[in-house]
Amino acid sequence: MVTTGVFGDLGGSLPVENVQALASKNPEDIPLRYIRPEVESDEILVDGSLQIPVIDINNLVIGQVGYEEELAKLHRACKEWGFFQLINHGASEAIEHMKVVTEEFFKLPLEEKMACAQVPNNIEGYGQAFVVSEDQKLDWGDMLFILPLPASRRNVRFWPQNPASFK
Repeated sequence: MVTTGVFGDLGGSLPVENVQALASKNPEDIPLRYIRPEVESDEILVDGSLQIPVIDINNLVIGQVGYEEELAKLHRACKEWGFFQLINHGASEAIEHMKVVTEEFFKLPLEEKMACAQVPNNIEGYGQAFVVSEDQKLDWGDMLFILPLPASRRNVRFWPQNPASFK
């Protein structure tokens, strides 16, 4: 099944051997498609005096002390910067939980992770996605690609059963 819809056609991916399996065979023998030439980066100049605007969502409740000031900060951030850092939004705990259960998933035995492996012509599942050529350089790592939203696009066939708290 090719993934289409709200996100467009995400396409398929050529099958490649699992990196965990490759590493367990011979950790000294890394296939050439995973070795990239060293590239020198341009120097990045940073102006330490610039501070990304920080907006506290708790202060954006109508009637809250500091509401007008925070609203003005939000307006300035949007107008002058085009972006800002939002704090006290409550998402940090959810993100931390997601990191923990994802790490637990990747610690599972390979056989268990393969239960939600990618299938031909689909990028969802466990493996490597966006492989379009046999000559393509690949990242030395496996991934789990799922579409949780919109719910109508959710394909739980690719969602891990373990850890149980993943869902």
